Amino acid sequence: GLLLIAALACTGPGHGEGLTMAEAEQVRQEVEQTLRSAYDLSRPGAAERMLALYPTSGRVLSTVGGRVTTSRDSLEAGIRYFWENVGVNMRDPRWVWDSMYVDALSPTVAGVTASYHIPHLNPRGEPHVLGGAMTAVMVKRDGKWVVLQEHLSDLPQTSNPASNDSVHSR
Repeated sequence: GLLLIAALACTGPGHGEGLTMAEAEQVRQEVEQTLRSAYDLSRPGAAERMLALYPTSGRVLSTVGGRVTTSRDSLEAGIRYFWENVGVNMRDPRWVWDSMYVDALSPTVAGVTASYHIPHLNPRGEPHVLGGAMTAVMVKRDGKWVVLQEHLSDLPQTSNPASNDSVHSR
């Protein structure tokens, strides 16, 4: 967290030292497209696309709901739990990015801060919305952008408290 904040503070708005505006813009576009594609709920395989955002080896830090995980296995278990127990109950979900800020720190490192919401119908056919914000450090490995560190925070629940789908969104 502090490392990302310090790095962003040193680079100024949107691009790291030594990057041209065009290089910074390319990093921003690649990272944004990677995230938009992974979280596209109009296509099947959302859990697999989200898991593909993380490296297959090495440490991955993820903070969600006050808990920190440090391994891809733990992260994978959390993502699968959400989609198998909550996501399966969402009818016609759409992932909407409300804001996305990508700061290119180098040609292969970016910081991302974004907010989103997921409108859908619950199992009773009632409108419901999950959402939150994320901050992530992404690196480009083997031509692919992956998340090394992330922090996700949920919007406060605004739906029926008796609803059984108030698990953290992802």
